[in-house]
Amino acid sequence: MTYRLVIFDFDGTLADSADWFIAALNKAALRFGFRTLSGEEVAMLRGRSNREIIRYLRVPMWKMPMIAAYIRRLSAEDAGSLRLFPGVGDALIRLRAAGIGIAIVSSNTEATIRRVLGAEIAALVETYECGASLFGKAAKFRRVLRRTGIPAEATISIGDEARDIEAAGQAGVAAGAVTWGYATPALLQSFGPAALFDSFPALAESLISGEPASAVPA
Repeated sequence: MTYRLVIFDFDGTLADSADWFIAALNKAALRFGFRTLSGEEVAMLRGRSNREIIRYLRVPMWKMPMIAAYIRRLSAEDAGSLRLFPGVGDALIRLRAAGIGIAIVSSNTEATIRRVLGAEIAALVETYECGASLFGKAAKFRRVLRRTGIPAEATISIGDEARDIEAAGQAGVAAGAVTWGYATPALLQSFGPAALFDSFPALAESLISGEPASAVPA
């Protein structure tokens, strides 16, 4: 399948921010009164869905907007220390050169994302839809489709969590998942993504050629 638009998640997909996020989440836990995580618990939760993680942390849903705003503020403060995964820049350059549009939908802020990407790579992104709530990405996907004019059937989203796959299904776009983010490949595969990628070169090659991604072991 050849796609005309790729919608990327940011944290855990483009940015190698997992360790930072766990530290920020534990700071938020102390501030907002929910469960902190040990290293062993983090590893265990990689195989759980986002809803299961929230239940495990004992976070009331009404606190989620405040927690998200707090973590976005920490991310803005620490943006200078966040790094992209290897191959991000080359992959986005190749996609744009092939005429494929690029968008980013994230719960992070556009300013933070642009700072981590750097001016050259940030300029490759045509549409930013930022500040999405934990389970609010589907609405952001639909907004990207309206803004770009590209139909859902010509669009694929790329993320590292089960909620990214769920949101893609709700918005009617194909879901691609990456193995280098937070969720385990086995969990991602259980949600039935259209493609599972194990590197940025493989991702770019698959999306440009229209050939399916190679199978990735769970």
